[in-house]
Amino acid sequence: MSVEKLLRQLSLAVLALASLLLLPRPVQAQDLPPEVRFAYAGGPRVWILGKIDQSFDKAFGTKVRWIPFASGADVLSLFAANEIDIARFGSSPAAAGIARKLPIEIIGVPEVIATSERLIGRSAKGIAGLRDIEGKTVAYPPNSTAHYALEAAIKVHKLDKSKIRLVPLKPAEIVAAWKRGDIDAAYVWGPFTQQLEADGGKEVFATKALQKDGYLVYNNFVVRKAFAEKHPQLVSKFLAVYQQKLEQYQRDPEGSTRAIAEHLSIPVETARLVLTGLEYASLKDQLAPAYLGQGASAANAGIARAAKDTALFLAEIGEIRRADVPESYAPAINSSYVVRALAGQ
Repeated sequence: MSVEKLLRQLSLAVLALASLLLLPRPVQAQDLPPEVRFAYAGGPRVWILGKIDQSFDKAFGTKVRWIPFASGADVLSLFAANEIDIARFGSSPAAAGIARKLPIEIIGVPEVIATSERLIGRSAKGIAGLRDIEGKTVAYPPNSTAHYALEAAIKVHKLDKSKIRLVPLKPAEIVAAWKRGDIDAAYVWGPFTQQLEADGGKEVFATKALQKDGYLVYNNFVVRKAFAEKHPQLVSKFLAVYQQKLEQYQRDPEGSTRAIAEHLSIPVETARLVLTGLEYASLKDQLAPAYLGQGASAANAGIARAAKDTALFLAEIGEIRRADVPESYAPAINSSYVVRALAGQ
């Protein structure tokens, strides 16, 4: 072989190697974490379908560990302790966590809360309307969307907050306090609302009623930034699987509801009331300016504005410091994973 031919073949080999290095590298087994840790509240939600059939585990190629939590405050503690990777939880604790500079970002908005979170009053105490909670003891899960909605309802309807004894309790503690007769009303989510209603409670107010007053209360998918930066493909796969589960629920709501109820060992009707009490956005819908937005629309997108409004409200009631509220929440909202999920990447 001539020297000229040898050099030409070496050049072609170098070019081929360079091309291979420039190609997107598939996820290798050694790149996968030993487990991906999800934080979940344990209630009936669409993504539980992926827990039932292990769709997330199969898509990731590694195990998913589901870590239960009782309130948004718990989720923030778990993120701060680096004990979870992805969580589905409420808008107000997420806004508070970002204001406190937790290294997290919002990657999706699967649900707008409508009637799945409600204020339940004790009929025997004469609570038939929102104004009747003045002079009563009202419980709520602290740093939660229910807490935010309760405070917003008090403000919007100009109730005298000084006449309401507000008691922060975790949802299971709310049910126990109700049974003891320690509280007169509670703002919480299902299935706890149904437990209060089964014991003399009656719906007084639902979060959906706040939408006409400009309050958007929703649940986020939030990821630990270090995890997302190291495993972007797992984050986009997570969103793609969620979309599959949402479509499964929409194709067969009754079958999906029964499966979720059986898995969680709760009554089917309880699961149905919670699942139908949420308004769902597809991944495609979430890229619209009304939700996450993308590109030029991201800074003024609905969720960026809602998160800022939520944070300002939390500062107003003393839950966070006004000085900690960022000028914009857009830098903490990352819609690129939704884009990748829709592209099958």
